[in-house]
Amino acid sequence: MTPPSVLPPYAELLGISLIPRDGAAPTLLLPFRDAVLGRPGFLHGGAIAGLLEVAAIVSLRHALAEEGGGRIKPVNVTVDFMRGGRDKPTHAEGIVTRLGTRIANVEAVAWQDDRAKPIASARMNYLIVRE
Repeated sequence: MTPPSVLPPYAELLGISLIPRDGAAPTLLLPFRDAVLGRPGFLHGGAIAGLLEVAAIVSLRHALAEEGGGRIKPVNVTVDFMRGGRDKPTHAEGIVTRLGTRIANVEAVAWQDDRAKPIASARMNYLIVRE
């Protein structure tokens, strides 16, 4: 099992870092830089979707670690873009809404200045192989 605190290589490419929280899965931080630029002054949609997917993975790995671990495989990903991500840091958090024996449902949300005003959200389903 990969430890919950280790980010996948794509997260490192985007420059994502973890912000630890007591007892909960960490929040993610995506700094704005040229590598994540879409149209001038805005985040690329793929970078936002990648941030949401990594947030979901981190939260699911955290939840699985508490139950002895397991490997995950994405089954379905749906991303809703709500507003343009501007040229500032972006935060994201994953929330495991259901953790079954073989399937997990995870939601993720990304925001910039105010968590109550997300720029995007996602719903993901994962197949779990318990160890």
